[in-house]
Amino acid sequence: MNTFSRSWRLVKASLSVIRADKEMLLFPLISGAALFVVGLLFLLPLLAAGVGDAIMRERGLTEGQSILTAVLTFLMYLVNYTIIIYFNTGLVGAAMIRLRGGDPTFQDGVKLANSRMPQILGYAAIAATVGFILNALSNSARDSNNMATRIGGSIVTSLLGLAWSVLTFLVVPVLVVEGLGPVEAIKRSGALLRKTWGEQIVGNFGIGLIFGLLMLGAMIVIGLPLILIGASANSPVLLIAGIVAAIVVMAVIGMISSAVNSIYAAAVYRYAAEGDVGSFFDAEMVKDAFKPKGKAKPGYSI
Repeated sequence: MNTFSRSWRLVKASLSVIRADKEMLLFPLISGAALFVVGLLFLLPLLAAGVGDAIMRERGLTEGQSILTAVLTFLMYLVNYTIIIYFNTGLVGAAMIRLRGGDPTFQDGVKLANSRMPQILGYAAIAATVGFILNALSNSARDSNNMATRIGGSIVTSLLGLAWSVLTFLVVPVLVVEGLGPVEAIKRSGALLRKTWGEQIVGNFGIGLIFGLLMLGAMIVIGLPLILIGASANSPVLLIAGIVAAIVVMAVIGMISSAVNSIYAAAVYRYAAEGDVGSFFDAEMVKDAFKPKGKAKPGYSI
């Protein structure tokens, strides 16, 4: 309960930053829309390549994905990660300005993200490669005929994914503030976390849990009743309305969750690198999520 209470306070503090600068929600909104368009653009080529792979497997010419499918999948990962990191960079940049007492605009975040484009592209390439490899390992384990291999592979890939998430937790704030290259930013993120290692992941997972419960509640309260009514009344209109309403509400909650996580990361970076969290966060609240093990390096400024 203490962990949940702390997570809820972190959410409220992050939301207070959003209330001060509602323009910050434009970053996850545009990012989500761009990802949707990218998904549509890659859908047909991937489906066509998948059909080709299935035909080849039936003829015994191959046992897995073709090179074309692998290339298309990697390109989709690369484009998606570039979009996500670009808009996260803009959001974190705006949040850092606000946490330092400034009054950022959407254009300020975009300008900062544009200035970090080489670093964003480099980090996106690394993240896409890691994501692609983890996905390939997961698929390989899932397709195995051995139950132990499937379970073990799933556990290993999950742990590797978690380790990557921990290592890169502060990469975007580092890119924003320090302007380091992608490899150096990953090293710096890991170094900051080692200096303040403790229960930092609890805060992030707690935030995810809160928004997960909100999504579930929205589905139960809004979407499910309309879907059940539509199904019982044999009304396609109500059925579609329920599905659309659930998707819209979940998308809005997801958008806010993304913004909250980015703002939280900005606050955590400020504490880890500079020993300050700004006026929106209670310093003790962030210190509860990070148990200091030594003094951090002097801070940077943007």
